[in-house]
Amino acid sequence: MSHEQHANPRQNVTFDSASESGHAHGYLRVPRAGSGPGVVVVQEWWGLTDHVAGVVDRLAGEGFVALAPDLYGGRTTHDAEEAERFLTELPPERAARDLAGAVTYLLARPETTSGTVGAVGFCMGGAFVLTLAAQQGERIGAAVPWYGIPGPATDFSGLRAAVLGHFGEEDASVPLEAVRATEQRVREQAGVDVRFEVYPAPHAFYNDERPSYRREPAELAWERTAAFLREHVR
Repeated sequence: MSHEQHANPRQNVTFDSASESGHAHGYLRVPRAGSGPGVVVVQEWWGLTDHVAGVVDRLAGEGFVALAPDLYGGRTTHDAEEAERFLTELPPERAARDLAGAVTYLLARPETTSGTVGAVGFCMGGAFVLTLAAQQGERIGAAVPWYGIPGPATDFSGLRAAVLGHFGEEDASVPLEAVRATEQRVREQAGVDVRFEVYPAPHAFYNDERPSYRREPAELAWERTAAFLREHVR
């Protein structure tokens, strides 16, 4: 097992949060133009890793002001058992408070040109993205979950964002029946535009640090994501 405790070198901003400490940390990148629409990136259960930082960097390259909150307070891991422990030690309420703080912080940044933010998340972060969008209402313009959905009791009635999801048909941990059921519940409860795309790929097919990475589906899903964010985050 390998992890960093409260010393993640990727942290470069601190923002207010309703968590016990009153603040949270994250990794922020501004596009070369100096401004752009805001996007929050929600980590996988591994933590704020190089892969997640790479997503932030790539979004900045696409013209977005991108921020990944560090939900584990500096810890990262490449060990599945340790990642599961980190996740169980993260109360969903605390994660929601940190993510809400990130939305507020991003909207207040002078570089952010949009009145809403996009939310993009992977695995655990994909589930958090839909929960965040339901909690934050009109502050989230676009929600993009990748191979992650929240529990069946989630209330989506407050969600106002357009939704684009990416899922793998070979994903054993997120069955397609559950994906389609979630898509239908979002559509019925929120009445928003929802599109869940399915790819010939396993779980975590975008993560190029994992053996599950599949280049062609990953790049197609990325192109769709960038276009979707440009359309809906204003």
